[in-house]
Amino acid sequence: MNINASLFVQMAVFFFGAWVTMKYIWPPLIRAIEERQKKIDEGLAAADKGEMALAEAQKEGQAIKAEARAQALAIMNDGEKRGQAIVEEAKAQAQVEADRIIEAAKAEVAQEAERLREQLREEVARLAVAGAEQILRREVDTKVHAQMLEQLKAKL
Repeated sequence: MNINASLFVQMAVFFFGAWVTMKYIWPPLIRAIEERQKKIDEGLAAADKGEMALAEAQKEGQAIKAEARAQALAIMNDGEKRGQAIVEEAKAQAQVEADRIIEAAKAEVAQEAERLREQLREEVARLAVAGAEQILRREVDTKVHAQMLEQLKAKL
């Protein structure tokens, strides 16, 4: 066989193989590569969106956290104020109760003092009658002197 004929046949087979490859094999490969490239681009875009969403979510989370801290601080301050108000109210109620108890005790002491004065008057009157009886050494009429004792008690 001749080298020229062999070269022409090889060239014809090469061009036929290249034409078949370009017509039937190359287009599906290009489509597959383009689809893959499109998927990669979509994935990158989604990743960028995800990063942006993550950054935004972190900002929102920090804002929510700051707001929650502020609310917690406000609640604590309100609780402290309410606690102080309750303590002040309890102090006021305790003072009112203490004043009431002191007034009741003063009234009771006054009544007791009056009762003791009355007993003391009666005792002084009895002692005066007993002393007068011993001085006079005679029996005293109790009814007559009862009036005198009442008058004496009134003066004392």
